Amino acid sequence: MNSISKVAVCSRSFSKNRLLRAKLLSCYSNVTFNDKGNKLSGDSLINFLKGCDKAIVALEEINSDILEELPELKVISKYGVGLDTIDLHSLDKYRVNLGWIGGVNSRSVAELVVSNAIALLHKTILAASEVRAGMWRQTVGRQLNSCTVGIIGCGHIGKDLVKLLQPFECNILAHDILDFPDFYEMHNVKPVSLNMLLRSSDVITLHLPLNKSTYHLLSLERLHLIKHGAILINLARGGLIDEKVLKRMLQSGSISGLSLDVLEEEPDIDLDLVETENVFITPHIGGSTQEAIIAMGMSAIEGLDKHKNSLQFI
Repeated sequence: MNSISKVAVCSRSFSKNRLLRAKLLSCYSNVTFNDKGNKLSGDSLINFLKGCDKAIVALEEINSDILEELPELKVISKYGVGLDTIDLHSLDKYRVNLGWIGGVNSRSVAELVVSNAIALLHKTILAASEVRAGMWRQTVGRQLNSCTVGIIGCGHIGKDLVKLLQPFECNILAHDILDFPDFYEMHNVKPVSLNMLLRSSDVITLHLPLNKSTYHLLSLERLHLIKHGAILINLARGGLIDEKVLKRMLQSGSISGLSLDVLEEEPDIDLDLVETENVFITPHIGGSTQEAIIAMGMSAIEGLDKHKNSLQFI
């Protein structure tokens, strides 16, 4: 039991979970949870973290302005997998170490991709909405096994998705800045350029971090490369896609289905986009299974003691 360190838990999800609270309190006696469920940012985040030497964060933005006001803070541990809200260079500047383990929610996200792909291909959302409106019309969809699935980003989640797709016997394309020849060969995956993937895939799914090089990766130019009638799934980060261009393409029918679990500005919702046919948007639930929440929480607790210089994660 550590009775010296003072730990702050910013995450609302972690703070509400009895198992994670009990586990953390068995390791640290001095813990402050976000029991009020406040969304912490700027001054409210600084005030919450004041006097703490360790913190568990989720989607809170950690930058130089925050760290400058927190000289006692020595360790930040990540609850979740994305590091786009944490300025790694600022952590290094202020000598704050980072605890992070990638891929802890991979299965949760990968399952949701498969679920959403099938729902879009079979037009399940459209059919259900028509029934609610009193219409009984059989829609005609497609089977996943007849499709080419393009995976943009073959890291932890991308690889897990490849494994889940094996029983469907669909054609799988992948694009990543890294090469995984042994994995690709073992799972019958064809690595291709991004442009080729966009032109050839019936189902396109994104699994990338958000940074300067990936912001609006699917821009006006690239969105227009997408095969006519393809469906697009983004459970990664909203900023990967230019949503204004995407909206126009949906309305024109160039893209036949869309699943977004993330938005560029959450929780700002474009009602026109939500109400477009064969589109469904969910509130960032990709990692919100009971199993993923526990896995992310346990890794965050572990990261309070097992941490590294932040530049090692770049």
